[in-house]
Amino acid sequence: MRSSALNKPAEAIRRLSVLGILLLICVVFALGSSEFLTASNLLNVALQTSIIAIVAIGMTFVIFTAGIDLSVGSMMALCGALAAGFAVRQGFDTYLSISIALGVGLFLGAINGLMVVKGGIPPFVATLSMLAIARGLTLVYTEGRPIAGLDERFIYWGTGQILGIPLPVILMVIIAVIAHVVTRYTPFGLHVYSTGGNEETTRLAGISPDRVKLAVYMISGFLAALGGILLTARLWSAQPNAAAGWELDAIAAPVIGGTSLFGGVGSIGGTIVGAFIIGVLGNGLNLMGVPSYYQQVIKGLVLILAVVVDLINKRRR
Repeated sequence: MRSSALNKPAEAIRRLSVLGILLLICVVFALGSSEFLTASNLLNVALQTSIIAIVAIGMTFVIFTAGIDLSVGSMMALCGALAAGFAVRQGFDTYLSISIALGVGLFLGAINGLMVVKGGIPPFVATLSMLAIARGLTLVYTEGRPIAGLDERFIYWGTGQILGIPLPVILMVIIAVIAHVVTRYTPFGLHVYSTGGNEETTRLAGISPDRVKLAVYMISGFLAALGGILLTARLWSAQPNAAAGWELDAIAAPVIGGTSLFGGVGSIGGTIVGAFIIGVLGNGLNLMGVPSYYQQVIKGLVLILAVVVDLINKRRR
């Protein structure tokens, strides 16, 4: 059952509190750095956040069903490398190369889903295995070297603008709107929430939790592939170690945004706000000269805090 159906006031309060945290962080960094509120910096924050937000939306679908996908970072690197390789090495058309890479993302997501629903492998183990496989395949395919020489049509997906707004940001908004409509106003969205809320009740209602889980892992794989392609375009090359550790941010964004790791609770809007909390934190700390390794510690502490809040809310429910 949808969380909104269970407790609309509580969900509204949770959303407002997360948004308030984002605004508070922005105020702190605005006071700490005169560069933070400049138009160029805010646009840079949006661009940096948009790609991880796209991947985090796919992760949100998985977490709604009480699952997890640890392989998204490696799938981003593999699919980005494949898209670049097909375009540069094999001479394929740019859009054909991108389409093939997106198809690979769907395929790898389906494998994750099948390992979970048919193999009975816990999501943590199944996707951790895929993390290692995809990263290894990336290193094999790239031979440990960047793939450069991308044409302008490819690079445009990561660096292009429409009316002054970066294309990845526009894609993030479009995907977020579609995901919100799907989760809130379609039967599939109801099935996703109900699978995470109570899988046995969902099955008794005539809905196949296995099909729902397979679908959400495919969504996660597809959006991870898209994120990898956008990252490759933004970097002007496919890097063999691209997106290393991005799975942490992809998981942290929905959890910080109020999505429960136990399934059945959360929203796409919360994930977007959570992604921007992470993006603003990274940007603000950089402006204030905080070393990157301290930033990792801070992100980890924020994630722990979000999980603790999730545990407290679960006990109250």
